[in-house]
Amino acid sequence: MLLNPSRIPRRRFLKTTLTAAGAAVAAPTIIPSSALGRDGAVAPSERIIVGGIGIGRRGTYDLGCFLEQPDVQFVAVADVKQVRRVAVKKMVDDKYGNSRCDTYRDFRNLLDRNDIDAVLIATGPNWHATAAIMTAKAGKDMYCEKPCTKNISQSLILADVMRRTGRVFQAGTQRRNLPHYAFACELARTGKLGKLKRVYAHPGGMQAMMSGWLPAEPEPDKEVVDWDMYLGPAAWRPFNPKLLDGFNFEKGGGLVGGGVLEWGSHCVDLCQWAVGDCPPPVIYHPKRNGEMVAEYENGTQLIFREKGWIPLGSCPVRFEGETGWVEAGDSGKLVLSSPELLAGRKVEEIGGYPATFHVRDFLNCVKTRALPKGNADAARNAHIACHAANIALYLDRKVKYDNGKHQFIGDEEANRLRGEALREPWRL
Repeated sequence: MLLNPSRIPRRRFLKTTLTAAGAAVAAPTIIPSSALGRDGAVAPSERIIVGGIGIGRRGTYDLGCFLEQPDVQFVAVADVKQVRRVAVKKMVDDKYGNSRCDTYRDFRNLLDRNDIDAVLIATGPNWHATAAIMTAKAGKDMYCEKPCTKNISQSLILADVMRRTGRVFQAGTQRRNLPHYAFACELARTGKLGKLKRVYAHPGGMQAMMSGWLPAEPEPDKEVVDWDMYLGPAAWRPFNPKLLDGFNFEKGGGLVGGGVLEWGSHCVDLCQWAVGDCPPPVIYHPKRNGEMVAEYENGTQLIFREKGWIPLGSCPVRFEGETGWVEAGDSGKLVLSSPELLAGRKVEEIGGYPATFHVRDFLNCVKTRALPKGNADAARNAHIACHAANIALYLDRKVKYDNGKHQFIGDEEANRLRGEALREPWRL
């Protein structure tokens, strides 16, 4: 009986092919041990083939985490900046001892490749949602840096596309895979603190702002910097080199920007995890006395504050219940209202918010098709909370959000800020 090769598992197909080849020739064939997964190497049939889009400063760090994994083969980078394409190619080729890393100016050429399984998306936030949705529609899984969306509308579409396509999506909220944050969220989520009353997030800044417009300067050759592709779905503006670094263009929802989304996509995400990854708050109050307060359906408060933290490092969060509280930060340490909350457990302290564990979680899920910790639904809820808070901040008044209809109640002005038009020819 003939077997359909497309229905044979990769390991069995490789073994069958090698056996047949050995029987067909008289002379012995020497097969490198790396091809069979020996001597600590991962067999080609078990490797995850990865490409990268927009690999700048943060992306280079992420790429290093991917390259550490023995089952990853990084094969191509797409970037609008020539200097970055050259730098990433050198980094990858030096790692593998060859010159095989391909480079593209247009990321669509990378997505057209049938050999790539997963994509690292580390562009500026302007591109995250659009690139992620195009990656999913190209049949590839993705690790996408944050903030993942520019507004509420993108947050909803992104999660819906991932659900419909069945792609594995991991937001770059790497603190979900650090043990002390996970333990703090577990205490809150499982009732160890009593009925949860308040969760606190550090927003990193609470200022409503716009992208701005800088004086026009001579536009470089497209191969050096593809300015039109860099703008992508954002509204057109003239070239200025100062716009080429850091975050770019309408971060946080059209007219609304600010640090609530930048740090919030980490800190609010952890608060969302602590409350059980439920839908986001339904009431958002404007900033008063240095704090913004949002209210969940069950009455738990989400409080954005910049001051008043125990010095535990950046990205602090605090969870308060009726019988106890816990606070954590990037130092890797916890402070608890009572040592009894540890229940004899020793929580590993890993400071500096490394992404290695988060990358590993993503790769494992690529293989098993399980949901990663920073999945699209979790990212949607945390980002909606940040965007809605930004809208209350921008309008400087209370807004009410309907999680069923995904719109603000009786507020036309707030509803107009839920989304924005994309520049031609880009679509979600």
